[in-house]
Amino acid sequence: MNYIGSKYSLINFIKDTIDKILVLHHETKAPSEMVFADLFAGTGIVSGSFKEKGYSIIANDIQYYSYIISKHMIENNGNLDKQRCKTLIEELNNLKGKRGFIYKNYSYGGTEGQEHRRMYFSDYNAKKCDAIRWALDSWLKKDKISQEEFYFLLGSLIDSIDRCANTALVYGAYLKELKQKAQKEMVLTPLPIMPGKVKCSVYNEDACKLIKSIRGDVLYLDPPYNDRQYCSNYHILETIARNDKPQIHGKTGLRNYESQKSSFCSKSKVYDAFENLIRDAKFKYIFLSYNNEGIMSDEEIKAIMIKYGRYFVYTKDYQRFKSDRDENRQHKAKRTTEYIHCLIKDLGD
Repeated sequence: MNYIGSKYSLINFIKDTIDKILVLHHETKAPSEMVFADLFAGTGIVSGSFKEKGYSIIANDIQYYSYIISKHMIENNGNLDKQRCKTLIEELNNLKGKRGFIYKNYSYGGTEGQEHRRMYFSDYNAKKCDAIRWALDSWLKKDKISQEEFYFLLGSLIDSIDRCANTALVYGAYLKELKQKAQKEMVLTPLPIMPGKVKCSVYNEDACKLIKSIRGDVLYLDPPYNDRQYCSNYHILETIARNDKPQIHGKTGLRNYESQKSSFCSKSKVYDAFENLIRDAKFKYIFLSYNNEGIMSDEEIKAIMIKYGRYFVYTKDYQRFKSDRDENRQHKAKRTTEYIHCLIKDLGD
């Protein structure tokens, strides 16, 4: 899935930094004895990597499409029949398209005669998405599929339709002509099934609320860095995930996302939100991914973290995220610096 802020290219830096801190501070627990929490999980790159290392995982994201993907990738633990999953995928791929909510609101043919002719998907792909999404709810209701299979199939749909989207990257705008990838007929492609024996729990909550009810060993934080809200950037994926046919408005067909706005995207709210997370965290090792163009400066982050224990920081220079050009944002620098701010928290016990 194409995702802004993805840590795919930085995952080795993240893993190496966390491992280094644990070694330097003589951590005696094995990964299998530790709980790793990822409270802004996105597509699950980081939590999935630490699941593979043997940690028990707590994953969370306030976006429902992210929750669905993590419910499969992180929580399923490979407890699915692969042959049955293959059969279900084939059956869904053979469905005839349906003129449902996505077609009627986010394809050019479906929005004919409307004020806004939206071209987020080809007519074929929008109808295919509608047919599969309708089938999944129907199958679950009739007990044709289990809850775990539902997460697997819906996560696969979210990933597959995103690859066919007629956008530069995010859903804040659509292109005026169908690009080559958007012209290809969508094929429902299964997400990988990640085996594991560890305990994993996935949540769909505000991180600042969830932090008060969980505890563990390693806390990884990767909040939004700037004022661009994920809930508006990925509003169509949210609608596909929820299948709630919301009231939409405007040129891009936005759903109401007031309840999902992140305080980390607000200059006036971010400092209190971040300090509350650090203050309430019942984790010894806390790691924050952030870059040099974020709302908070590295000095401000350090000032908050250092109040709660021993502070360290590691940096990595890397190429700017390529979608900035597509969104017509003007940046002089071609590279940016990723920080991992580390706190060994004094838990007082």
